[in-house]
Amino acid sequence: MQQRNFLVVGGSGFVGRHLVAALAARGARVAVPTRRRERAKHLILLPTVDVVESDARDSSTLAGLAAGCDAVINLAGILHGPGFKRAHVELAQAVVNACHKAGVRRLLHMSALGAAAAAPSEYLRSKGQGEQAVLAADDVEVTVFRPSVIFGPEDRFLNLFARLAALLPVIALGSPEARFQPVYVGDVVKAMLAALESREAPGRRYDLCGPQEYSLRELMEFVCAVTGKRRLVIGLPDALSYLQAWMMEMLPGPLLTRDNLRSMQVPSVCDCDFPFGIQPTALAVAAPAWLSPGPGERTGGSRERFAQLRWRARR
Repeated sequence: MQQRNFLVVGGSGFVGRHLVAALAARGARVAVPTRRRERAKHLILLPTVDVVESDARDSSTLAGLAAGCDAVINLAGILHGPGFKRAHVELAQAVVNACHKAGVRRLLHMSALGAAAAAPSEYLRSKGQGEQAVLAADDVEVTVFRPSVIFGPEDRFLNLFARLAALLPVIALGSPEARFQPVYVGDVVKAMLAALESREAPGRRYDLCGPQEYSLRELMEFVCAVTGKRRLVIGLPDALSYLQAWMMEMLPGPLLTRDNLRSMQVPSVCDCDFPFGIQPTALAVAAPAWLSPGPGERTGGSRERFAQLRWRARR
C-alpha cells in the first residue's frame, strides 16, 4: 500500500499534535512547518514526521513542502490579537496558493463556530474571511471545520480554569452567561480523518460540538468541583467584564481581551448532529481523567466529593 503524505500547517499546536500523531500512527508521512523547531519537540520523536523550521506564511515555502502531498491541512490560528488578519486570512490564502503551485487538490481548513464577515469580534470576522478565501479556491477540494471550544488533556481552556481554581479563593468571571458546547479534541481529529476519506466532504462546512451546552459559569464551577476546589465564582456584569478584559490586555499573554468578550456575544453552540456518524464525547465523562486530583493529592475530602456529585446532578 502506497504511503500517504500530508502537510499540516499549525501542526505543533494543541489540535495539531493530536492530528499529526494520528496520521503518523496510520503510517503517513507528515511535514510540519514551524518558526521555532523546539516548540514541536513532542512531534520530532514520531518516526514519519518531519518538523521543518520555516516561515509558513510564505506560499513558495509552503508549496515546496506541499509538493507530492495527498492533502494539506491548515490548523493555524490565534486567540489574541494583533495579528488576526495575518494568521487567519493571509495565511489561509498562502495555503491555497501553495496548493495551486504544488498541484495539491485536497485541503482541510480549521475555522471556528460563529465565524462570519459581520461577526462582532475581529477574531470571528478574520476566521470568516479565512473560510471565504479557502472555499473560493479553484481546483482545490476544501472542507472547513467550525468547532466550538475544544477541550483535551493539554488544552488552554479547562486547564486554565483549573490553574485559576488552584490559585484564587474567589474567581471573578467576565461574561459568565456566554454559551459553549465544548468538543473533545479526539473527536475533532476523528472528524478530520474521516473527511480525508469521504467523497461527500469536499466543499462542505462542518460545525463540531459536544453533546452538552454550558454557560461559562457552569464550566468554571464544573472544573472547581472536579478538581476538589471549593471556590466562590462571581459573575461580572457587562461593564465590569469589559473593564476586567481591558485591564488584562495590559498583561503579557492575556487571559482575556475585549475582543474575546465580543466573540462570546455569539453563542458557540450547534443544532446539528456530529458528522460522519461519530458519537461525540461528553465533557463530564472525559475531563475528570486529567483534572481530578491524583491518589496522592489532597482534596477537601468528603465535602469536595459531595460537591462533585451535586454538580454532576445539577443540584
